[in-house]
Amino acid sequence: MPSRAFMSIGEVLSQLRPEFPDVTISKIRFLEAEGLVEPERTPSGYRKFSRDDLARLRYVLGAQRDHYLPLRVIKAHLEALDRGLEPPSTPGGGPQVPRALVAAEGLPDATAFGPDASELRLSRDELMDAAGLEPEALAALENYGLVGPRPGSTHYDGDALIIAKTVAEMASFGIEARHLRSFKAAADREIGLVEQVISPLARQRNPEARARAEEVSRELAALSVKLHATLVKAGLQPRFGR
Repeated sequence: MPSRAFMSIGEVLSQLRPEFPDVTISKIRFLEAEGLVEPERTPSGYRKFSRDDLARLRYVLGAQRDHYLPLRVIKAHLEALDRGLEPPSTPGGGPQVPRALVAAEGLPDATAFGPDASELRLSRDELMDAAGLEPEALAALENYGLVGPRPGSTHYDGDALIIAKTVAEMASFGIEARHLRSFKAAADREIGLVEQVISPLARQRNPEARARAEEVSRELAALSVKLHATLVKAGLQPRFGR
């Protein structure tokens, strides 16, 4: 693999040929024309392929060779992958939320998302299906500010999925969205406290300081969850025994 960030079409061909001996420059250009890969262009018009472009081409060629999938189906798979989803597992099915993001109890595992939770992009219908929510229930969550689409988008991210799924599970105990306004208010106060701690680091232009700010925010978020859960547990013990 060339050490620089971009490759020419000839270099891409040399990377693909060992695995796909029949691939040609014409084939790569055809896949580009079909919208399956979109390399950048130099001012003089030469193609500049990234490592992501190379990975997409490998996926397309492998899907054609190994599964005989038509290009329209492969394109739909790529669009699902671009949104952080898994391609449909059955013909005619829709994209799936990655199984690795769902805990054994059927609840999304917050620790599995990490910083990449924001990369997941779900439509409204996909969010309701993954969380097990009816349209009225999702509308209530939005009205109370518990979930919402990503800023400037109509898609929902992994954090919205965790919240929606958790609220859906709580609904089985008779707890509704309106009962959870105190959770949102408490979370907003905790966010303000964390921002006070990390703002001196976040304001620095030093990349190391910004990375440290992200690390501190994750650590404090985890500690906040631990403290909240323990306080609730400790408060319930006198009522129901140990």
